[in-house]
Amino acid sequence: MPPAGQPSENKLGLARRCVWRDDVRLGPPFIVLHMIRESSMKLFRRRFLYLAAGAASLPAVSHIARAQTYPSRPVRLVVGFAAGSASDIYARLIAQWLSERLGQPFVVENRPGAGGNIGTAAVVNAPPDGYTLLMVASANAVNATLYDRLNFDFLRDIAPVAGPISNLYAMVVNPVFPARTVPEFIAYAKANPGRINMGSSGVGSILHLSGELFKLMTGVDMVHVPNRSGTQLADLIGGQVQVVFSPLPSTVELIAAGKLRALAVSSAVRWPTLPDVPTLNEFVPGYEARGWNGIGAPKNTPAEIIDKLNRETNAAFSNSAIKTRLAELSATAFTGTPEDFKRYIAEETEKWGKVVRAANLKAE
Repeated sequence: MPPAGQPSENKLGLARRCVWRDDVRLGPPFIVLHMIRESSMKLFRRRFLYLAAGAASLPAVSHIARAQTYPSRPVRLVVGFAAGSASDIYARLIAQWLSERLGQPFVVENRPGAGGNIGTAAVVNAPPDGYTLLMVASANAVNATLYDRLNFDFLRDIAPVAGPISNLYAMVVNPVFPARTVPEFIAYAKANPGRINMGSSGVGSILHLSGELFKLMTGVDMVHVPNRSGTQLADLIGGQVQVVFSPLPSTVELIAAGKLRALAVSSAVRWPTLPDVPTLNEFVPGYEARGWNGIGAPKNTPAEIIDKLNRETNAAFSNSAIKTRLAELSATAFTGTPEDFKRYIAEETEKWGKVVRAANLKAE
């Protein structure tokens, strides 16, 4: 008898299909049952791994399916400013395009108040399903520093989708003002500190901060005169203020009519419709100030939906008819990825945060 656990051999030296275990011979019936059990276990393991792999792929499949069918109902595009504002105009332009491209209504909903914070909060608290979007504005970048306490963190709670649409400003004065150029204006302001009133649409507006940035970079002393009613250009024409940094679309006709004089535009390069008007950057190196907008969504909105909206919005920005319409509004749209827009927002938030802190500004 061979040692326990060793197979016996026949006359030809071949191992028989049985083993000795603790002096008990286990023959073919045992071996058959053992083989059946091992085969069943292998089959069970294969089936388990197959089912596990299928279960793991379900979230990815469901996300893709959700993006393919999105949108299946109307989408809200919330604007934190009143109808007729630049944000509202751009939102309606994009909403019409997305409605036609994606087959569902994109409805603009105006939620003005608190410098855009009311509308932003509504989107932050909305379900992250792609059916509530935000018309992001440059005010959001300013408010992150201007307001001491907000119920949200804009950079954290809003996922950038596409943008920006950027519009420039003009530095305009009354035609009777003694300075005809930016260098002459700076010289006059330094010779008359605190005697130039700078009008704006309110504390913390980009109009206001464009002037504050100019003050910081040139060292001039001007008195800020906020006007929440939005009549700062009427005040300029009437002589109550001496300079305004104003969105170009609202000033072009007044400039052409001789009611205002444009000293410069706020972009890095000259604007095609005003080729004879220099940029502030030509006299104040590094100066650039723009208002801007874009599309955002609540954080945790599925990436597939954000990517779909990004592609369609970029298609709008590349469309010749929309580019022409934006040019009429003195605006330019930039295509890019959500990450590109995220970096832009972060840079703008840092830039205007520095101006807000340097000027010691607080929301009214």
